[in-house]
Amino acid sequence: MKHLQTLRYIEGIVRAGSIRKAADDMNITASALNRRIQRFEEEFGSEIFERLPRGVRLNPAGELLMQHFRTQVSDLRRVQGQVADLAGERRGHVAIACSQALIPYFLPNQIATYRKDHPGVTFSVMVRDREAAERDLSLFDSDLALVFEPIHLVDFEVISHCPQIIHAIMRRDNPLAAKQEVRLRDCLDLPHVLPSTNYGVRSLLEMGAKAGSRPLRPSVESDSFDFMRHYVRHENAVAFQIPIGLQLEGDDTVVSRPVSTRDVPVGSLFLGQQRGRSLPVAPARFAQGLTRALENLADA
Repeated sequence: MKHLQTLRYIEGIVRAGSIRKAADDMNITASALNRRIQRFEEEFGSEIFERLPRGVRLNPAGELLMQHFRTQVSDLRRVQGQVADLAGERRGHVAIACSQALIPYFLPNQIATYRKDHPGVTFSVMVRDREAAERDLSLFDSDLALVFEPIHLVDFEVISHCPQIIHAIMRRDNPLAAKQEVRLRDCLDLPHVLPSTNYGVRSLLEMGAKAGSRPLRPSVESDSFDFMRHYVRHENAVAFQIPIGLQLEGDDTVVSRPVSTRDVPVGSLFLGQQRGRSLPVAPARFAQGLTRALENLADA
């Protein structure tokens, strides 16, 4: 691609918010970077940055240009993957934006299994909340998103989904641990630990609380499910998580119990991509494997 390096420069400026800072990040002079952008704008026939008192940002023409660039780079990666497949050795890179629940168990297993057969494929895994995951897809920063209860789904093309019942996490000596299923009101009568409002688990709990007789009054809030799971060991409180992020068998101190779906609706874990995008070979094939794994979970 003729302007591939220019694309990298433009992306660096967008991330940095100014030409000077981007130049420092990319180890070139600000004047050289500015000249490079000016030459490109002359050739392109339009300015792509709006000059601000303390930096720059893409103008509408620049936004359109960046979308075009990202589509072209994605198409190039797809062709490169197809060529590698012709040679019998799959190569490529898979970028995934995912909910925290996928980090401890599910994705490490899926990626390691895939790389056993295709060691030439590399991965990057970014923990994102629901909105940030969708934004990553739109910016082509991620090929795939695997998130619990996405927010918009306008440009999110669903590949697969898997139902997930909210579970309450508690110490073994908590009175609710003796039950096979717990009611939300009983959980909220105890000290409870909740995720931040931008997480799908919190959204479903809020829906359940509004329909019930107990308000959410968390003793502790956090954007880390790992913190919340460990916190209940220290205070006889209740935390919440989806089962794909839980493996508590053999744990002598903590257990999980499903929250009744009479109180909290069943959520869904969605695997998706940017609508209308043709994925490169490696992400497309990996998505097929994830789909089979999610279907097996749903059937279990």
